[in-house]
Amino acid sequence: MRMNAPIKHAKTLKLIKVGNSVGVILPKQVLDKLGVELGDQLDLIEGVEGLQLQRHDEGFAAQMEVARGVMKRRRNALRELAK
Repeated sequence: MRMNAPIKHAKTLKLIKVGNSVGVILPKQVLDKLGVELGDQLDLIEGVEGLQLQRHDEGFAAQMEVARGVMKRRRNALRELAK
């Protein structure tokens, strides 16, 4: 769910204290759109379009970790390919 997509309906979310951290209360409709329930994990992604909130995908996270390793080891080759 893109947080900066055109707003059809704005909703104010409340921040609450959770131990030494801060949490946010997400309405049921948002949870349904994300396909998550209590205990699931979410990923907060910062991209060129702003912040995105999406359901955590362990398989995708593992693939990205491998890709980051390859990009780090093959930095020079990737730089040449980008020319």
